[in-house]
Amino acid sequence: MAKARFRHFEVLVRLTELGSVKRTADSIGMTQPGVTQLLADLEELLEVKLFHRHARGVMPTQACQDLLPMARQCLLGLSTSAEAIADRSTLGQGVVRIKASTAGINGLLVEALPALNEKFPGIQLHIHEAELNEQFASISNGDMELGVCRQPAQCPAGWQFQALMADEFVVVCNTTHRLATKSKVTWKDLSQETWVLSPIGSAAREKFEALSELHKFTPNTCHVITRVSSMTWAMMQQRPLLTLVPASVFQQLKNAKQLTTLQLKEKLPFDPLGLLLPEKDISIATQSVASFLENYCKQALRKK
Repeated sequence: MAKARFRHFEVLVRLTELGSVKRTADSIGMTQPGVTQLLADLEELLEVKLFHRHARGVMPTQACQDLLPMARQCLLGLSTSAEAIADRSTLGQGVVRIKASTAGINGLLVEALPALNEKFPGIQLHIHEAELNEQFASISNGDMELGVCRQPAQCPAGWQFQALMADEFVVVCNTTHRLATKSKVTWKDLSQETWVLSPIGSAAREKFEALSELHKFTPNTCHVITRVSSMTWAMMQQRPLLTLVPASVFQQLKNAKQLTTLQLKEKLPFDPLGLLLPEKDISIATQSVASFLENYCKQALRKK
């Protein structure tokens, strides 16, 4: 593998995706003989067959499928590094790789990012959606400078959590729901409605089950459970359904006035959102982004 080159991996990935030597050659600016030769070189290096040839093109072997994750990771790493180098060569102020949870994206970054980019146009931001366990994995792999997430029970060694904004659970429905205009909604009212449940194991699901047990009701449920939030919101907009979610997850739709929250008699507090960042050796660009987000949340709190 030490003898494999960038072009080998590029041909491997593109050939798997396109299934054709001609289309692969066209997509990466090579000749067909050149692609065929690179593939033959790689198969010789690995001493294994990577593709089955057939009349309409090629099909990856199991050995090829086993190699693909590593090849894609190498290409991704090279691409990210190239973007960082290009940014510095054009007098950029650095690169910050951010991994953010769904709540972090909807509750903070969606609102703060335009102003952040305007203030620091020279900082290149690479933002990916990732929940806390994925962020911890990124810390281990060294491919993250900043996390936006819920407060963890324990931070990885060398990292710290900085709380930025409080959160709570809210009950969401569409604006035409019969309970939407009620000044105070009780759990007796809620027990008679149909709910869209969050997936098992999620904090919202655990909270809902605890509340239904506390208030002694068995909910009527819509038999669609998904981790794709856009699917949940689409159903909520079209049917008189309720769901329990963190306010941060719902923030973007609330601002757009596509859905609304019910006025419960009690508050349902939840762990705060904030930043996961290194305790030391933090880059100037990362510190600039972290400080901006901290000040942004303070200003938003003063406006409430």
